[in-house]
Amino acid sequence: MKNALIELQCEMVAERTYVNPNNLSWLQYDILHFINLHKNILPSKLSIELGVARSKLSKALKQLKLLGYIQQVPSDHDGRELITSLTQGGVEFLLNIYNNHKSIYKLAKEIFSEEEQKEFTRLAKILSSKLRNERIKNNG
Repeated sequence: MKNALIELQCEMVAERTYVNPNNLSWLQYDILHFINLHKNILPSKLSIELGVARSKLSKALKQLKLLGYIQQVPSDHDGRELITSLTQGGVEFLLNIYNNHKSIYKLAKEIFSEEEQKEFTRLAKILSSKLRNERIKNNG
């Protein structure tokens, strides 16, 4: 199982690199993806969820703003907090990447039976959730 997980991770890294037209860093891509899932979010929450130091996150957010992928506006509750969201450019960038990732989905649907697809989805969600929870617990 260990080798299977390593091989899957390598293939996913290769696929992610292949469909990344602007050569964003892994952190920048993860930031965009997480913002897309949660819409308006504070950098402090991003830092915890992604398990990255605030200084490193701040640098990545600055680069994403320069690229026009995110915007930040002061919070209504506390002007020192910046609500971070995707711009239309950020939405379009992710949509392009998600469309390119459809090939993985299509391949999985071709090679796995319906029952195997459900089992793969169930197991992947369990593993992803556990990995995320452990990272947040250790970094939060």
